[in-house]
Amino acid sequence: MKRRRLVPPNQPQQDSTTGSPSPGEPVFLAVGRLRRPHGIQGEILMDVLTGFPERLLAGKTVLVGDSHEPLRLASVRDHNRERIVRFSGINTPEEVGRLRNLLVFVKASELPELPEGEYYHHQLLGLSVVDESGKTLGELTDILETGANDVYVVKTQDGKELLLPAVDEVILAVELERGEIRVRLQDWL
Repeated sequence: MKRRRLVPPNQPQQDSTTGSPSPGEPVFLAVGRLRRPHGIQGEILMDVLTGFPERLLAGKTVLVGDSHEPLRLASVRDHNRERIVRFSGINTPEEVGRLRNLLVFVKASELPELPEGEYYHHQLLGLSVVDESGKTLGELTDILETGANDVYVVKTQDGKELLLPAVDEVILAVELERGEIRVRLQDWL
């Protein structure tokens, strides 16, 4: 059972232009963070926060900052582990400097479909975690990425944290429509 990382979601927002999100579904997802101007042509360094950086191409419109200002990417190029981007109509370091430290978003509705059995982290966060007998263990509040497999952080009803490895022996089923993750607790947990 694979999961796809796509940065922690924004809080769900309702907007007449985007419609109401499903419970737990964000309207916008952060895909980058603008850092500082680069050079004299209006370019800016961007940290990539998405598992799909190949979708951030010249010509794509992204939403920048808390106001979700629509800006079209005029150019995109790799630079070490970052990207250097330039937006249409922004041609100087001074103009692009106003975007320093802002997040770059895309609409959640624009995300690519994942194969059966794969989920974005934002789809899983907030789901109820139940054992095989249907007993509620708590709510999935965080997903830790480790080298071997993800680890689900479940906040129990008494406020404690339960750590569950995201492996097939433990995670039996993800039922998005029911808002549940069914798990099998192991003796070693």
